[in-house]
Amino acid sequence: MTEEALSSTHPPLPPTTEDLRISCLRLLRSRKVGAVTYHRLIAKYGSVQNALSALPEMARAAGIQGYEICSADAAIAEIKAAEAANARLLCFHDADYPSLLKDLRDAPPLMWAVGDTSVLARPTIAIVGARNASSLGIRMARALARDLAEAGYTVISGLARGIDTAAHVASVGSGTCAVMAGGVDVIYPAENLQLARDIADQGLLLSEHPPGMSPQARHFPARNRIIAGAAQAVVVVEGAAKSGSLITARDVLDLGREVLAVPGHPFDARSAGCNMLIRDGAQLVRSADDVIAALPPMDHCPVVTAPHPAPLPDVTNTVAPPDLPPPPPEQRSLQETAALHQEILDRLGPSPLTEDQLLRDLSLAAKDLSPVLTDLELSGDITRQPGGMLIRGDFGR
Repeated sequence: MTEEALSSTHPPLPPTTEDLRISCLRLLRSRKVGAVTYHRLIAKYGSVQNALSALPEMARAAGIQGYEICSADAAIAEIKAAEAANARLLCFHDADYPSLLKDLRDAPPLMWAVGDTSVLARPTIAIVGARNASSLGIRMARALARDLAEAGYTVISGLARGIDTAAHVASVGSGTCAVMAGGVDVIYPAENLQLARDIADQGLLLSEHPPGMSPQARHFPARNRIIAGAAQAVVVVEGAAKSGSLITARDVLDLGREVLAVPGHPFDARSAGCNMLIRDGAQLVRSADDVIAALPPMDHCPVVTAPHPAPLPDVTNTVAPPDLPPPPPEQRSLQETAALHQEILDRLGPSPLTEDQLLRDLSLAAKDLSPVLTDLELSGDITRQPGGMLIRGDFGR
């Protein structure tokens, strides 16, 4: 069976009972049934139970032998796995299903949600961008997310490295939403585990995939469509000409919503997509004020702020007893050194950056960064300009 186009008007199907939710899950998890086919089957047969009954015969008519629908046991097992992850099933016609997301022709019929679904009842802005974001890009994403959250908007992104992470970190206290490419209990990248926990406590984690599923390459474009569908507008902060961020922007344009972009240096490939979007008519963004000005006025939305955690004891000035020898300097492995080199290069671009700012961005001590910068200078990977400013070596030639 192939998924056919259908209108954005989906048939009413209020899944209110546990048995009905299990049936919905069985239909969606059956072989060759995606979001569009799911909606088409409900529209044709009037109920999920009727669609389940008709599915084997439809498969035989399509030449598929030995077709079996997803079993009730498999659906119940998925529900139990979700309960273990503190996730609940969010169905298309639930009252707290994101209303903007229903405009998608392939809107997810079911999603697993961990956290507070009410954050998507407020106006929602997507902030997306490069995983290998520059230091300037990360600072811009943080500033935009912080200011938009303070203005009452929910920031939605994809929990990826770089721009996504910066946007979530800056807005987590106001209730941010992360859309996952795998199960809601599979955190990718792994370094965002604590961030994901914070989002679950104060915002929302969403996924259309079963708990326990690891993200795969084909999942990311599908994840991006959910980000686009749930957002009133998208802001792209660094994105290559061919990137997932541009896919999200195109999805938003297809829905007739606002696309905005932060301009970047013409020599920086990470900004090529943003500059193309601006050239083609996207709103240019210098601050959150530009984003807010491009959108219709909204009613005042109360922002839930998280309580400040108790301060940690200050151990930075702890001095070892005089009778103990100082610890030997920490030695990095070759793999760790290569990773640090790449992280430094990712933060640099054609726009000069001070060494002090690089220290703050990487949370490193000067004594740890200086020898690494020397190595990169000698190899020609970075260039030091007057005033201690740093740029990528390939931009200084």
